[in-house]
Amino acid sequence: MSNPVTGHAPSLDDLAEIAGHAFTGLPEAFRRLAGEVVIRVDDFPEEDVLADLGIEDPFGLTGLYSGVSLAERSGFGAEPEPSRIFLYRRPILDEWAENGEVTLEELVTHVLIHEIGHHFGLSDPDIDAIEAATE
Repeated sequence: MSNPVTGHAPSLDDLAEIAGHAFTGLPEAFRRLAGEVVIRVDDFPEEDVLADLGIEDPFGLTGLYSGVSLAERSGFGAEPEPSRIFLYRRPILDEWAENGEVTLEELVTHVLIHEIGHHFGLSDPDIDAIEAATE
């Protein structure tokens, strides 16, 4: 994590470790339903991803689900691409620094749960409602 002597921000590997701990800390049934989803940490989303989503500011996206949601899959047809969750380090660190009320671990967990919700086929309002009910 951040080095108190040099003040360096957590690296990609540090954030991946936090995400791994966050995933492990989720309820077992939730992890089981998530299946073989791949979690990847990048500094920023790719330019084409931002363009596709109509987002101009690369700090405006902290995470993204890529794949066919479980709700849309069928047992017929071609095998879908692997489901992936992208966590974007720089926007997460920026939001964390601006918020100041949550730990980095809490923020990474929040973003991870949100993207897993999309893997399950839930909408943003559905995910927000579930999170509000658990607070």
